[in-house]
Amino acid sequence: MNLNHLVYFRELAHTQHMSKAAHNLGISQPTLSYAIDNLEKQLGVPLFEHEGRNIKLSRFGQIYLKFISSGIDNIQRGNAILEQLLNVNEGNIQMAFPSVLGEKLVPELISSFKHTEDTENITFDLYEGEPKEILTNLLNEKYDFALAPKVDIPRDKDSKEKLDFLPIIQQEIMLAVPVNHPLAKLDSVEVSQISGQPFIGYTDECVLFPLINKILENGNVVSQIKYKMRDTDSILGFVTFGAGIALVPHITQYNRNKIKLIHLSDNKLIHQIYLAIKDNRFSTPSVSRFQNFLTRYCKENYKHQGKLL
Repeated sequence: MNLNHLVYFRELAHTQHMSKAAHNLGISQPTLSYAIDNLEKQLGVPLFEHEGRNIKLSRFGQIYLKFISSGIDNIQRGNAILEQLLNVNEGNIQMAFPSVLGEKLVPELISSFKHTEDTENITFDLYEGEPKEILTNLLNEKYDFALAPKVDIPRDKDSKEKLDFLPIIQQEIMLAVPVNHPLAKLDSVEVSQISGQPFIGYTDECVLFPLINKILENGNVVSQIKYKMRDTDSILGFVTFGAGIALVPHITQYNRNKIKLIHLSDNKLIHQIYLAIKDNRFSTPSVSRFQNFLTRYCKENYKHQGKLL
């Protein structure tokens, strides 16, 4: 069925006047007549009744018009949305990330991007979650891309779908202690200095668990694990109340009156953050534009300056 013929039918139904409808559509009257005749043959019912030179909708035409009007409106809206998505200066970007990146990196990237030219019509939908959950959803195309550490995710053994990972920024691991702790007087410590201290760690399934363990192992640290948490905010909550000390990714939104973050002078291990994209997934121009921006931004403002997040 020809979509143009449906548009012609709707216009003729509204005007109920052949020459006026043809004029409004920018086509000849014979072309309009042919389209309506063709449509009636396909449907097997008369859509119009002729009264001399005048025409009016038949009973069948009245029923059909209700469905055609909403259908054409939806198609035209869909076309407009796709047109918008294919415009580099318009569209919607769907991005996922762990909550720890939501306190500085993600708002910094979006704010800086929105200060560039012709971005006022680009919108963002943001999703937070655990890295494994985020990457699983990304594989199922629930987002355009993600900022996350690289972790293994469950998938069918015969699946050929995969994610591509581009390293974009490194996050420093720091020691968190209560402000009244003896080490709080220092700005940096060696990893070995935290040996024997009561320790708040990450749960075994957490992406940071093996990294923190490796740092402790390299420093020959024997720690007394008092509690294990999945979330950095929860760990810092226990540190605040003196339950122990912890190794956490560098964050900026914390209570400096209650917690001191201290650099590890002899630690070379970092938390690597990647731009994760599903392999062979089509990206709209606005999504590609932001991905290119964030990659360049992280290089210029962090990597090339030797800065960690």
